[in-house]
Amino acid sequence: MLPCFAKADAASGLLAELNGTLARKQEYDAQRWHRIAILTAAFASNKRNDDAKFDLGLRIYEEYKAFKYDSAFVYSQKIIRIAEQLNSPQKTEVAKLKLAFILLSSGMFKETFETLDSVRPDLLTETDKLDFYFLKARAYNDLGDYNQDQVYRPAYYAKALAYADTALRFTRPGSYDYLSIQEFRAIKTGNLRGGVAIYNQIRRLPHITLHQLAVSASATAYIYGLLGQEDKAFELLLVSATADVKTATKETVAIFRLSDYCYRRGDLENAYTFIKEAREEAAFYKARQRQIEISHVFSLIEGQKINIIESQRKSLKTYSIIITLLALFVAGFVFIILKQLRKLQKAGKLIDVTNRELRERNRDLRQLNVGLNEANKIKEEYIGYYFHNNSQYIDKIEALKKSLDTLLGNKQYATVQKLADGINIKKERNELFKGFDTVFLRLFPHFIDQFNALFKEEDQIHPPEDQLMTTELRIFALIRLGIADSEQISRMLGYSINTIYTYKTRVKNRSILPNEEFEARIQAIEAV
Repeated sequence: MLPCFAKADAASGLLAELNGTLARKQEYDAQRWHRIAILTAAFASNKRNDDAKFDLGLRIYEEYKAFKYDSAFVYSQKIIRIAEQLNSPQKTEVAKLKLAFILLSSGMFKETFETLDSVRPDLLTETDKLDFYFLKARAYNDLGDYNQDQVYRPAYYAKALAYADTALRFTRPGSYDYLSIQEFRAIKTGNLRGGVAIYNQIRRLPHITLHQLAVSASATAYIYGLLGQEDKAFELLLVSATADVKTATKETVAIFRLSDYCYRRGDLENAYTFIKEAREEAAFYKARQRQIEISHVFSLIEGQKINIIESQRKSLKTYSIIITLLALFVAGFVFIILKQLRKLQKAGKLIDVTNRELRERNRDLRQLNVGLNEANKIKEEYIGYYFHNNSQYIDKIEALKKSLDTLLGNKQYATVQKLADGINIKKERNELFKGFDTVFLRLFPHFIDQFNALFKEEDQIHPPEDQLMTTELRIFALIRLGIADSEQISRMLGYSINTIYTYKTRVKNRSILPNEEFEARIQAIEAV
C-alpha cells in the first residue's frame, strides 16, 4: 500500500505498522474473548458470594465497554440487580454510572442523561466521582458536537467545561486523569498549543496503558488538525488506531478519521481499507451515531472506487479496439501480430477480472432488488390494512359525533356518560394488535416456526388459541420489519422501554444462539 504522505518516513513506517497490526486483528480480538470467557465462567459458577459476583460482573463489563455495547449493557443490568440484592446504595450508583458510560458510547444521549440524573454522587468514592463528573462533561461535549445549532451548542460546551472543572477536583495533579482532563479543557477553550504540551507530558508518564495512549493521541491529532498541521495529525491517528487494534477496542474514531485523511489525499486503497474497518467496528460495537457518520464517507469512497473500475474498463475496451485495428494493418508482419496477441491476452485477463467484479455487483443488486420487492410488498399490505382500518375508525368517530351532538342537544348527559363508558380502549388496542398480527403472518406465514427454531423445544413460544402472536413475538416481528429502536417499539405496543428491554433480553438469553447473532437471524426470515 502507498502511504498518504510519500515524503514522511515516520508516517510511512507507522502506516506499515498499522496494516501489519490489522492483519493480526483476529489474534488481538481472541485475547479479549479469552479473558471474557474466563471471567464469565467464574461469574456463572459463583452462586453464593454476591460481593464477589458483583466484582466479577464489573470486570466483565470493563472488558466489554469499549468492545461490544450489547454485552456491556447486559452486564451493567446484571450488576445493578446484584447491587440491589446486596442492598448496597454505593454499588448501585457505581453500576448506574457504568450503564451511563456505554449508553453515551452508543450515541443514546437521552438515556445517558436520564441515567446520570438518577446517580447520587454523594454515595460515590473519590475515583467514581471523577468518572461521574467527567462523564457528564463528555456527554454535554458530545451532544454539542452532534447538535449543529449555534444557539444551543455553546450552552452544552459551557456545561461540559463546568463539569470538567468539577472532575479535576478529584484528580491527583500530574496523573493521567488530571492531564487528560486538562487536554480536554485546552481543546474546548481554544488553547491548542497548550493541549499539545499536555500530550507531551502524558507520553512521558511511566505507566501509561495502550488504551490511554490511543485516547490521548486521537485527541491531540484533533488539535493538530485545527492547527493545520495535518502531517502531525496523521501520524498521531496512526499511533491511536494501532493501539486500538492491539487492545481490541471497537469504540473508537481514529481509524475512521484516518480513512478521511487518505481519501482527501487520493490514497484510495488505504482509505477503502480503513473505512471498511471503521464500519465493521461501529457495527460490531453498535455505535449508532458513528455508523451514520461512517456511512456518508463510505459512500464517497465506494463511489470513487467504482468510477476508477469503470474508467479502467473503458480504457481496456478502447485499448482492445486499437490493438485489433493495428493487427489488421500489420497482418503481414507475423512477429508484430504475435506480440499484439500477447498484449490482447493480458488485456483479456484484466477484462475477465473486471467482468467478475461486475457480475458480483450485479448479484448484489439482484439481492438488493429482492429486498426492495419484499419491502414494497410489506408497505402495500400495511398501507392497505391501515387505510381500511383508519376508514372504519373515521366512520365510528363520525357516528359517535352525530350521537353526541344529538344527545347533547337534548341534554341527555347521563346517556352521553354511558356512551363514553362503553368505549373499550383495551379492546380497541387488542383489535389493532390482531390486525397487525394478521397482516404480518400473511406476509411471513412461517415466522413463528422459524422463530421457534432458534430455541430449545421447552423454550419455544406458542401463542394461545385466541391470539395470533404473543408480546415477545410481536416485538421481534417489528424488528423484522426494520423497527429496531426499543423506544419506538415501546410506544407502538404501549409498554415502557424497560419492559421492552426486559422482553428482548429474556428471549435472547433463552435462545440457542449468541445474543449478538439473534436479531440478525430474525432479520433473515424471508417473506412469501
